[in-house]
Amino acid sequence: MLKETIELLKKTYRFSDETLNIYEKAIKDVEEEFKMYDKIREFNQLKILRAFQEERISDSHFTNSSGYGYGDIGRDSLDLVYAKVFNCEKALVRPHFVNGTHAIGAALIGNLRPNDTMLTITGTPYDTLHNIIGINCDESIGSLKEYGVNYKQVDLLNGKIDIEKVKEILKEDKSIKLVHMQRSTGYGWRNSFLVDELGEAIKEVKSIRDDVIVFVDNCYGELIDTKEPTDVGADLMAGSLIKNIGGGIAPTGGYIVGKAKYVDQASYRLTIPGIGGECGSTFGVMRQMFQGLFLAPHIAIEAVKGAVFCARVMELSGFEVLPKYNEKRSDIIQAIKFNDEEKLIKFCKGIQKASPIDSFVECEPWDMPGYNDKVIMAAGAFIQGSSIELSADAPIRPPYIAYLQGGLTFDHAKIGVLVALNNIYK
Repeated sequence: MLKETIELLKKTYRFSDETLNIYEKAIKDVEEEFKMYDKIREFNQLKILRAFQEERISDSHFTNSSGYGYGDIGRDSLDLVYAKVFNCEKALVRPHFVNGTHAIGAALIGNLRPNDTMLTITGTPYDTLHNIIGINCDESIGSLKEYGVNYKQVDLLNGKIDIEKVKEILKEDKSIKLVHMQRSTGYGWRNSFLVDELGEAIKEVKSIRDDVIVFVDNCYGELIDTKEPTDVGADLMAGSLIKNIGGGIAPTGGYIVGKAKYVDQASYRLTIPGIGGECGSTFGVMRQMFQGLFLAPHIAIEAVKGAVFCARVMELSGFEVLPKYNEKRSDIIQAIKFNDEEKLIKFCKGIQKASPIDSFVECEPWDMPGYNDKVIMAAGAFIQGSSIELSADAPIRPPYIAYLQGGLTFDHAKIGVLVALNNIYK
């Protein structure tokens, strides 16, 4: 770090010598990890470039349709590019998805029917899915449970999928229509599942019941490996455009990819049966969605580097982290266990303080829709709620774990982590 940079950090944020000493050690420790992720970035950039070229994307695809949006060539061509990137039959990529949860919900509700059973095999799903499924919520809100869809769950065994238990349930319960997997940690304390781990589980599931739909919640995981879950057998997958795959440029939206028949069923829940993905004007956002996808390999790895750096910094500071800085990753999330509510809140407030947008405000825990506990969210982002931009959030419950993600540039992520750490010391 330049001497001028150090002086500016001290002047702006009153950095302690202890914070700077930890930085010096951490930045040396993570060098080899960064080299590995650079190779993954290069592969994925080539993959996406090839998809653009094969679909002959041109300026004419940056459309600005209105009304019904029939024949929007930008929208339809973006679907084709996504299908190539994810090595699958079909894609549905739309700005009309308000978030990743919406895309996941459309995929689940579109493919499950009364008396079907959904089996989750990666432990308790992320909090915002509980209302979709009907876990601990008002049954009158239109959940799967209200419509007669049953739910079963297999808890993790030592942080891994309990595949023997999964196979046992699949043999016993013929009503199981869909097996749900969550790649990322959510608000759990475990490492995210590697693509190869998901692939092994999918292989075992299909060995018992080839007719079930294997669905993967891919949020936070795109472009962190040279493979995606659809490369290893997932039938259906969904995620958010304001996370990895939108490259920090897509202003909103989500995607669903997989086998054509399942993507079509999901599209009927986004709009209505008989119309599906054939309608939907795109409001002039197609250029951002194409350009965001093209930049996504670089942006996603910048975020991963921020997470790796954060892991080493916080570990050197005496906190427990998952994953460790030198463990292979499958998403952009870094979990830090504080075991202390005040330190957790100070860390998140430090991330907010280091943001380019709304750095002057202080985030506070609040009753956020879709969550069962108060949640604190630091997100001074150009796109509201964007998780590919530097952010941190946490449910206010023991053992007080913060989940950091994002960073459009490693330099910003690095500064943000140091400001957050220094905020704890202060």
